[in-house]
Amino acid sequence: MAIIIFLILHWYLSLFFQSVFHHRYAAHNMFTMNKFWERVFYIGCFLTQGSSYISAYAYGLMHRLHHVHTDKAEDPHSPHNDPNPFLMMWVTRNNYIDIHLGKTIIENKYKKNLPEWESFDKIAHNWSVRIIWIIVYILIYAWLATAWWQWLFLPITIIMGSFQGMAINWWAHKFGYENFKMRNTSKNILPFDFVFWGEAYHNNHHKHPTTPNNAIKWFEWDMGFQSMRFLHFLRIIQLKRLTT
Repeated sequence: MAIIIFLILHWYLSLFFQSVFHHRYAAHNMFTMNKFWERVFYIGCFLTQGSSYISAYAYGLMHRLHHVHTDKAEDPHSPHNDPNPFLMMWVTRNNYIDIHLGKTIIENKYKKNLPEWESFDKIAHNWSVRIIWIIVYILIYAWLATAWWQWLFLPITIIMGSFQGMAINWWAHKFGYENFKMRNTSKNILPFDFVFWGEAYHNNHHKHPTTPNNAIKWFEWDMGFQSMRFLHFLRIIQLKRLTT
């Protein structure tokens, strides 16, 4: 089932760049890298997110606001404010667009140390480019799909980055277990996170937002942190903290 293999590869590659580059680098500055590698990651985000590509600069701003205003009216993506995950995804999309276009007034203190490649974003963030990506995905499905039901995964492929963000932020504020009592609804979705690259440990992350390793308990495993350790070993990035 080639289309399932494609879907799995797309899921983990897209999630890697969203978790490591958008979340841990852009939003939280957990490591540093030179301009060359930063742009390699930008291109990696574009190639893996495709039609759902989002700007690391705008995402970083939006997620910083999420931590400052968690579960409050000003939170740009909280299930506490929306009755279902699809409405939350739509509200998140609108808040993201407003931030990307500069319509949302944000204090300068939240704009520090954000990656920015404006000329690249003008291309990658263009609707005509998104349509080209959708056509590419349709051609891939036409080539690999062997049964009608496999086409049901096409919408997920098209909105992969947005879908992953919704899945993590919705479930991690709705269901799961807590290692720490917080003044918000953050939870850990999975005891062993083999689905979300370590982002399932949302309660741990809200307790220690600048710690690169989201895993706290002995049974928790943060693949995102392990991948960052490997990139640090290769001297592609420089982790600010090698341990929890």
